Amino acid sequence: MSAEATNPATTPAIPPELLPGAASPGARPTAPAARKRARHRIDLRRLGRAALLGATSRDRLPDAIAHVAEAHRAHHPEADLEALRRAYVLAEASHRGQMRKSGEPYITHPLAVTLILAELGAETTTLVAALLHDTVEDTDVTLTQVLDEFGPEVAYLVDGVTKLEKVDYGAAAEPETFRKMLVATGNDVRVMSIKLADRLHNMRTLGVMRPEKQVRIAKVTHDVLIPLAERLGVQALKTELEDLVFAILHPEEYAAAREIAAAHADAAAPGPLAETAGRFRTVLREAGITADVEIRPRHMVSLHRVRGKRGELRGVDLGRLLVTVQEDADCYAVLGELHTCFTPVVSEFKDFIAVPKFNLYQSLHTAVAREDGEVVEVLIRTRQMHQVAEAGVVALGNPYAPGATGTEDPHEGERADPTRPGWLSRLLDWQRAAPDADTFWSTLREDLAQDGEITVFRTDGDTLSLPSGATCVDAAYAQYGEGAHACIGARVNGRLATLSTVLKDGDTVHPLLAAAGDDASPSPDWLEHARTPAARIAIRRWLHAHPDRPAPGPGTRKPPLTGAAPTPADEAPEAAVTDLPGATVRLARCCTPVPPDEITGFAVRGGIVTVHRRACPSVARMAASGRDPVGVRWGENTEFRVTLFAESFGRPHLLADLTEAIAAEGVAVISATVEPPAEQRVRHTYTLQLPDAAGLPDLMRAMRDVPGVYDVSRAQRSADARR
Repeated sequence: MSAEATNPATTPAIPPELLPGAASPGARPTAPAARKRARHRIDLRRLGRAALLGATSRDRLPDAIAHVAEAHRAHHPEADLEALRRAYVLAEASHRGQMRKSGEPYITHPLAVTLILAELGAETTTLVAALLHDTVEDTDVTLTQVLDEFGPEVAYLVDGVTKLEKVDYGAAAEPETFRKMLVATGNDVRVMSIKLADRLHNMRTLGVMRPEKQVRIAKVTHDVLIPLAERLGVQALKTELEDLVFAILHPEEYAAAREIAAAHADAAAPGPLAETAGRFRTVLREAGITADVEIRPRHMVSLHRVRGKRGELRGVDLGRLLVTVQEDADCYAVLGELHTCFTPVVSEFKDFIAVPKFNLYQSLHTAVAREDGEVVEVLIRTRQMHQVAEAGVVALGNPYAPGATGTEDPHEGERADPTRPGWLSRLLDWQRAAPDADTFWSTLREDLAQDGEITVFRTDGDTLSLPSGATCVDAAYAQYGEGAHACIGARVNGRLATLSTVLKDGDTVHPLLAAAGDDASPSPDWLEHARTPAARIAIRRWLHAHPDRPAPGPGTRKPPLTGAAPTPADEAPEAAVTDLPGATVRLARCCTPVPPDEITGFAVRGGIVTVHRRACPSVARMAASGRDPVGVRWGENTEFRVTLFAESFGRPHLLADLTEAIAAEGVAVISATVEPPAEQRVRHTYTLQLPDAAGLPDLMRAMRDVPGVYDVSRAQRSADARR
């Protein structure tokens, strides 16, 4: 219920020219944009008087709803307004006599909520539900009556919003109740759209509340509803909510940001943004590209953030230039012209058209440097992209209208919503997988607290949207779901990486899974690296179901696993010969040469000649010290001893599998040592007796084929260079 709202005159006012969507003095707004600014806030007292007049004749709209009808027809010229008229008549009659704390008739609240959604481009069904959203909770109107009068879609939305009204979003929120309500929202994004518009109007009119209650409502809005608005892509609501919360929770910082904006707005001379916008228009006009160029002023929170990063703000910091065109191809044409005629800042370029953000947002982002060195940020998008960027899911129409994609075969009764952003789809998956409501709620709050989003590429060209700070663990679960339990590592941009590797925007990630039948499983340590609810819930669920089987993870210290004691290399059968009389030949342990390696020898104490591969680092070191090489060659013996290093990701039974692969090649294991795992990587050292040196390549290939092993190499260390 929203009866606690109050008179907007006592609320910290944001100058109209600084509101989201307002054009700057240097821009050339279109007539619809000018009308939109003119009706951004409605006169509650005038609407209250109009509402008290009651319903009008059936053939005309009540005066109080004329603003809504005008805004709705601007987006939907062919809309049937009869349902709006009937909804207003029912809402006005049912709320008649109820007053808001500010003194206006209560009907002014659903009217304001409906106008907010109409200006964002919501379709008729959403507007009808917005007019009726408080009737079932606060009046004698029943849900059955709404169903009979307006149909199942409106009844579904009104019921969803009514349930959301009962949810406590604060620290004491009941997890199970919140889960049910949010899942209901996930099944129809229009429910949360109405709730967000409802909260925006209440925040606009919060001034007569006690200060402590203002703070409590502002904190809940900041912690839960603003992140939800971000994930639904409703930037117009999100930015105004941010400013209203900012004014309550940080009044001094808000006042400072507003003072900066006002000072620049009052400047007599056109600023650098207006000057650059004019040059953009000239360049694009000469190139034959039809485009609108506007200045998008930063809202108060954005100004505060930029000021914190850059210190004293300059004219170019107060906003960005928005270029809107008709077609996708025109966006890239604009980009080419601007990068040709101005100096681009390459590091600032991002293509959210080819790779849309998780909340449906699409635009090209770039920046160009002016002659004075100041950098102007630029957004390039189509008009449709701009509508979605401002209104998010609200602008996508009715996903359940006859013939809408994806509505024919809903899964287990769930409403299949083709417009639902990926985040909400994942939310429904999380709640199904979460072992309990507390886990779902705590994980959701962690996700809402994430401050940014990155896009990483899969090897098949598809993309994954992950929160900033996500790791390879998160990418694995985002791509494979519970199949990621078998993950043993990853490749990031073609290079091997541990599961704890933090991903960056634009990385290409390829999770590596154990072969089918291997007993790979998650480690409790994976929870330290997981950032997404999908990963954390799946890992916790598996650990809960298998309490005795968690695999050791990174940081788990184990004593080295050692086989038989290493046998000195000089005990191997004699395999090389030398022309040095009386000398004993030994194969060097630092590189363990085998035929057909190119070899050389060096005489050491005791009449011994050590044989090295020519590529061994010890050879270069001894030659540099002035020691002369001794001629050596391979003998007739085909048996050789060799030391191999196997690098692998940690998993159960890996040592047994490697030993089995070695034995299958007819090779004897003289010794095997497994070092303690570090960063989920394990290093194995094997001293092996080969019956025939020619079989070494096949042996190494067989070891590399063992799941989890990513490299096998010959020993080549400089530790024994003194020999």
